[in-house]
Amino acid sequence: MADQSLPQFNDEPRAVLPIRRSPSETIARSAEQTLTFWSTLDKPLLIVVGILLGIGIMMVYSTTYDWSFAEFNDTTVKVMEHIRNVLIGLFAATSIVLFSYRRLRRFAVLILLVAVSFLLAVWLFGDNVLGARRALIGGRFQPGEFAELAMIIYMSAWLGSKNARIRSITYGLLPFSVLVGFMGGLMMLQPDLSTAITIVIVCGAMFFLAGADLLQLATVSAVAFGAGVLILSSGVFSYTEGRVSSFLAGLTDISQAHSHTFQAYIAFSNGGWTGLGLGQSLQKFTGLPAPHTDSIFAVIGEELGIIGASVVVLLYVLFVARGFQIAQRATDPFGALMAVGVTLWVVTKAMLNIAVMLALVPPTGITLPFISFGGSSLVTMLVGVGLLLSVQRVTLIKEHTPERRNDVATNVDRGRGDRRSRLPRAVSSGSDAGSLRS
Repeated sequence: MADQSLPQFNDEPRAVLPIRRSPSETIARSAEQTLTFWSTLDKPLLIVVGILLGIGIMMVYSTTYDWSFAEFNDTTVKVMEHIRNVLIGLFAATSIVLFSYRRLRRFAVLILLVAVSFLLAVWLFGDNVLGARRALIGGRFQPGEFAELAMIIYMSAWLGSKNARIRSITYGLLPFSVLVGFMGGLMMLQPDLSTAITIVIVCGAMFFLAGADLLQLATVSAVAFGAGVLILSSGVFSYTEGRVSSFLAGLTDISQAHSHTFQAYIAFSNGGWTGLGLGQSLQKFTGLPAPHTDSIFAVIGEELGIIGASVVVLLYVLFVARGFQIAQRATDPFGALMAVGVTLWVVTKAMLNIAVMLALVPPTGITLPFISFGGSSLVTMLVGVGLLLSVQRVTLIKEHTPERRNDVATNVDRGRGDRRSRLPRAVSSGSDAGSLRS
């Protein structure tokens, strides 16, 4: 007989109530689970960047095989170092895509502070090479490249949270000017004028696209231009005076141009339309400075001709077109501004490098994105590509949800009637509606 004092247990299976989710949450989770990682990547962007990286590997080998052989008795040492940097950059880009760009917004201030710390460390403890301090860790790391990307991330978060206040002098123009001026000043202390110019151009364009007042922006631009002219003419940076004067002289007589520009001119003249052939450049051995970094576009022109150089320019044009398309489809202002910022960053550096080789601007020392040798620049650029791919991936996943489709249908008007932004109106979810303090 059973002991009645013991508790009786019912061994019959009990029904487990399912977790209730809204229909939109269910469809969103289903869309993210059914879409493979590869299917969410932007194929046109991958193709363009892949071709540029392939050209870079090819040209780095062409410009370094003699150096590698003379120093290491092996023609592949430098190109293998470049390939290693490519792999590191691709790994970093993949990590960014998986991490999701939206999480970066909460770390935007921290990322900027880290960049400022690196720049201060360069100023205090950096490696002094040819009268400039631009690198740490024995020249292996140039914080200026990271600072450019950090400014894009922070500006995207800051400008995306301002809305109509971006047109206010107190909440928009003044803090923007102070921040950009501060970062540009840190770069000029190295001195690294090319990076300072890049930061001003890219951040200024982002400020304009976020809806800044044109009169205010024009005033600040005029003041910045005037200050730049005064600094250059004051003789504080001795090397810039010679570059500017030789550039002006070269406008009428190419033989009087800066030696860098003149050697690039000879390289293009040697190449003609079809080039001398891969590896057959003469100027990389006889006077063209930094053929594997700053002057690599001139080597492309000499070995692959005007046609080959035009293909490279076309690839950058396609990159810009795809970057703006990704920004236009972004689901939140932060993603849209960051996609625009990364795109403008890449094209600004490419245009400046190519313009120097074509004698359109004074020498700047900017490398050619995805092609030039240099670990800091290459890895940071590929991280930027990872951010673009992440914006596209989030957009594609959200486009499979009913709310996104309804929002797109009801927001057909993408004009600027509200005078708040010159970017397409991004549809943001409640989770993305937070803001940063200025």
